[in-house]
Amino acid sequence: MKSSPAKPVSWSIGDTAAKFDLPTHVLRHWEDMGLLRPDRDSGGRRRYDQNDVVRIAVVVRNRQAGMGLEQIRVLLDEDAPNRHQVLLDHVADLDRRMAEMQRSREMTMHAFDCNQHDITRCPQFAGFVADLVG
Repeated sequence: MKSSPAKPVSWSIGDTAAKFDLPTHVLRHWEDMGLLRPDRDSGGRRRYDQNDVVRIAVVVRNRQAGMGLEQIRVLLDEDAPNRHQVLLDHVADLDRRMAEMQRSREMTMHAFDCNQHDITRCPQFAGFVADLVG
C-alpha cells in the first residue's frame, strides 16, 4: 500500500489566537500591518501553519520585551535597509530599562532591610531618588 503525503497541519484564527491567549482581532491587525501572511482556505478563512505560529511567537516575545510593532515589522523583513539600526536602538532601550529595573530592585531591597518605617526619612534611600529630586 502506498501512503499519501501528509497533509500540512494548519489552524483556524480562533485556535491560533487561543494558543497565544490573544483576541482574534490582534492577529487580524498584525496581518494588516504585514507581520503575518496566513493562507486562506476555499471559504476565505485564515489558516495558520507552523511558520505562522513561529512568526506569532516572535511578535509576542518581542512585544513582551518592549519592541513596537513597527520595529518588529523591520525585524521580520530581511530586506529592511535600517534593520540593524532598529535592532541596535532596541538593545540600547533594553539596556536602559534593565538599569532602571536593577535600580528599582536595589531600592526595594533597601526598603525591605531598612529600619525606617517612613522610607522617605532614610538618608541612604534618598540617594536612590536624588537624580529626580535635585
